[in-house]
Amino acid sequence: MTELNQPFTKFIAQLTEENKLWALQNEAGDWVVCDSAEFEDADVMPVWADAETATSFCVDEWQTYSAAAIDLEDFLEDWISDLNEDGVLIGVDWQVDAEGIELDAIKFAKLVVDA
Repeated sequence: MTELNQPFTKFIAQLTEENKLWALQNEAGDWVVCDSAEFEDADVMPVWADAETATSFCVDEWQTYSAAAIDLEDFLEDWISDLNEDGVLIGVDWQVDAEGIELDAIKFAKLVVDA
């Protein structure tokens, strides 16, 4: 699965149209970051293009979390460098019934900006 497949293209189009993305946050302000399924010793912050899909992940160990919007410009300007420094990958628009894409934070930002 490559980052330029149809679902990824749709994800990028939705992000740039709405200028926000969604992640999971609990009442204490903590964001979901989990172990990578693809890379050993790596963490992933999953993000989604819409609240509905993000909310579908608020079950089991993430049941105390809810979907929270993040301004796309803020994410690119303020979050990406910190995530990159911490070695945290971006989990792109994960679906409940499919494997998700995991990208390096800088690569993710470049693909979004280039769109």
